[in-house]
Amino acid sequence: MLLGLVSVTNIPNTKQYKCMIQMTNYIGEPAYVVISLINPEGAYEKTLYVKGNDPEWYHDITNWWQFYGKKRQNIDAITGETIAGGTRSINIITIENSKIDAGYSIRFETAVEDQAYHATDVQFPLTSETIQSKVEGTGFIRYVRIMPN
Repeated sequence: MLLGLVSVTNIPNTKQYKCMIQMTNYIGEPAYVVISLINPEGAYEKTLYVKGNDPEWYHDITNWWQFYGKKRQNIDAITGETIAGGTRSINIITIENSKIDAGYSIRFETAVEDQAYHATDVQFPLTSETIQSKVEGTGFIRYVRIMPN
């Protein structure tokens, strides 16, 4: 009998995290929110989640669009509904273990139709401490809380 062997070297060592986003009590359309992994040089490395599943409006998230728009990776599996003012959303994001405590950060960008775009509504270093903490926002996001799933 021949047993199939699977190489685990091609499977990244990842962990899932609950990511709660609490929005401020703004009035207007629901927000598009993009969660990105930023490398130690400050450049986009990966899209972790997109709150807003209508690609027609992605160009309004200007900085991220310059990264994503060129490559147009398939992000269907990591998209969800926009999020309205005063509400909260909990989603699961997956992060490679090697990115923690290695100079990477997580950025949350927000855009609301006919209002504003916040390129760094929330951004914080990806460390063992911050993945279990609450971080205040500067735009449409009141705060973000990330914790191991």
